[in-house]
Amino acid sequence: MGNGHVLGTGIDLVENERMREVIQRWGAKFVNRVFLPREQEYCETKSEPYRHYAGRFAVKEAVSKAFGTGLGPNIGLLDIEVVRNPDSGAPSVKLSEKAMRLASSCNADGVMVSLAHTRNYAVAQALSSSFELQDLVD
Repeated sequence: MGNGHVLGTGIDLVENERMREVIQRWGAKFVNRVFLPREQEYCETKSEPYRHYAGRFAVKEAVSKAFGTGLGPNIGLLDIEVVRNPDSGAPSVKLSEKAMRLASSCNADGVMVSLAHTRNYAVAQALSSSFELQDLVD
């Protein structure tokens, strides 16, 4: 393997029921402040959208932690978009320009995520690294 290395990790756990309650109480006001349009479209196609919103929220928190800042002035919830690989369905993230600048300042070339759901919880883990794709396939 090349000279890349892990720069940071992050993890987050979200209670599905709590996400359901927040969405019921605040509706679009909350959803629009936290999730980008494509994330909303994806979640709303599911029979229990709140579970998928919970997973995406966990990913956003985990990614912000992997950069060592958490959510705040350097990176916000709308700076991280959870996307799916169309072939495998695996989650990944698309970062805003602001988040890309933060990643660059941390010397991160990328971030990898993992997401899991249970009936009651969604959990996500993120790893920021300086691995380049070539490093991973050598």
